[in-house]
Amino acid sequence: MTIELNNTKTVNAWCMYDWANSVYSLVITSSIFPIYYKAVAVVGESDLVPFLGFTLPNSVLYSYSLSFSFLIVAAILPLLSGVADYAGKKKFFMKIFVMIGSLSCMGLYFFEDISSLEWGIFCSIMASIGFSGSLVFYNAFLPEIVTEDRFDVVSARGFSMGYYGSVILMVVCMVLILNYSFFGFPSEGLATRSTFLLVGVWWIGFSMIAFKPLPNNPYGRKPTGKIWIKGYYEVLDVWLNLKNSPDLKKFLTSFFFYNMGVQTVMYLATLFGTDVLHLDTGKLIGTILLIQLVASAGAWFFARVSQMKGNKNTLGIMIVIWIGVCLAAYTISSEIQFYYLAAVVGLVMGGIQSLSRATYSKLIPEDTVDHASYFSFFDVTYNLSIVLGTFSFGLINQLTGSMRNSALALAVYFVIGLLVLMRIKSSDIATPSKLN
Repeated sequence: MTIELNNTKTVNAWCMYDWANSVYSLVITSSIFPIYYKAVAVVGESDLVPFLGFTLPNSVLYSYSLSFSFLIVAAILPLLSGVADYAGKKKFFMKIFVMIGSLSCMGLYFFEDISSLEWGIFCSIMASIGFSGSLVFYNAFLPEIVTEDRFDVVSARGFSMGYYGSVILMVVCMVLILNYSFFGFPSEGLATRSTFLLVGVWWIGFSMIAFKPLPNNPYGRKPTGKIWIKGYYEVLDVWLNLKNSPDLKKFLTSFFFYNMGVQTVMYLATLFGTDVLHLDTGKLIGTILLIQLVASAGAWFFARVSQMKGNKNTLGIMIVIWIGVCLAAYTISSEIQFYYLAAVVGLVMGGIQSLSRATYSKLIPEDTVDHASYFSFFDVTYNLSIVLGTFSFGLINQLTGSMRNSALALAVYFVIGLLVLMRIKSSDIATPSKLN
C-alpha cells in the first residue's frame, strides 16, 4: 500500500491533535487545576490531608499520584502498541485514550472539596493516563506521514499549534473565572470547575477533526489469529532490534534522564511558585501563559538551529540551559527572578520536546513498519522518567521540607543525560539537515 508523504491535509490533521490535547497540559497539568487543588485539598488551614488511610502533604500526594499514573501507562502501552502495529489499529487505540482523558477532565467538575479528594485524585490520574496513552499512537504517525527531512519542522509545528491552542482556551477560562458573577456562576469555585468541562469538550472536539484525515491502517495489515499474542511478539521483535541499535539505546537512556528533569519542572513548577515564592494565582497564571508563548517560539527556533548544528548538538545546548535553570531555581528569591527563569524555561521547553520526538524518529530503522511499537519504547521511557522524576521530587521535598533541594537534584539528571547524549555517533542526528 502506497502512503502519500508530506500531504498537507494529513500533516495539518496531525498537528491539530497537538492543538486538541495541549489544553490538558496547560489547564489541568500546569495552571488552573494545580492551583484549585492546592486551595481545596486542605483540612482547615493545614496542608496535611488524609488519603486512603495515609496522611501526607497535599503537594506530595499530588506528586505521587502523577507518578502512579505514568507507571500505569508504562506498564500497559508496550502490549497495546504491539497489537496496534500488528492489527493496524493505531488510530483506534488513540481514540480510546482520548475518550478516557477527556471524560476524566470533565469528571474533575465533581471535585468540590476535601470530602471528594479521592475522586479528584482518581480523575486526575485517569486524565493523565488518557493524555499519555494517546501520545504514543499520535507520535507513531510522524514517520508515516512525512519524509525524514521534515521531522524536525513538522514536530515543532505540532508543538507550536498546541501552545497556541492551549493559550486561547486558557484565556477563555481565566475570563470565565475572574468574571464568574457576570457569567451567572454563584462562586469562583464553580466557575473554576466548569473550566475542567471546557477542557474535556475542547480535547475531544478538536480530536475529531484530527482523526478523519489521519491514515487508518496505512500498511494494510490484516490480522489473523490471537492478536494479543501476536501483539506481544511485535513488541518482543522491536526489543530485540533495539539491542542491535546502540545509538538508539543510548538516545533512549539519555532521554530518560534529561526528560526526568524537563517533565518534573513542567508538572510541578506551579507548586514551586505557590509553596516557595508564595505567588498569588494571578501572577502564577500570567507566568504560565508567558511560558507557553515563549515555548512556541522556542520549538521553531531550535528546529532551525538543529538544521544548522544537528540534533545532537542542539539537544546538548538545551540540556546545558536546563542545568542552569535547576541551579537558578535553588537560589531565586524574588518574583522578577522567577519571571526571568520562566521565560528561559519556556524557550527550552518547547524546543527540547519537539526535537526529542524528531530525533527518535530519525533513529528508528528506515525499513520498519512497526512505528507504534518503537514509539511505545520511547513513551515507556518518557513515562518512567516522569514516574521517577516526580516521585523523587516529592520524596526529597518530604524528607528535607524544601522544594529547592528537589530542584537542585533535577540538575543531576540533566548532567547524566548530557553525558550519555554526547556518546551517540549516528550521523542521522549529528549531521545538520538541509533547511526546508
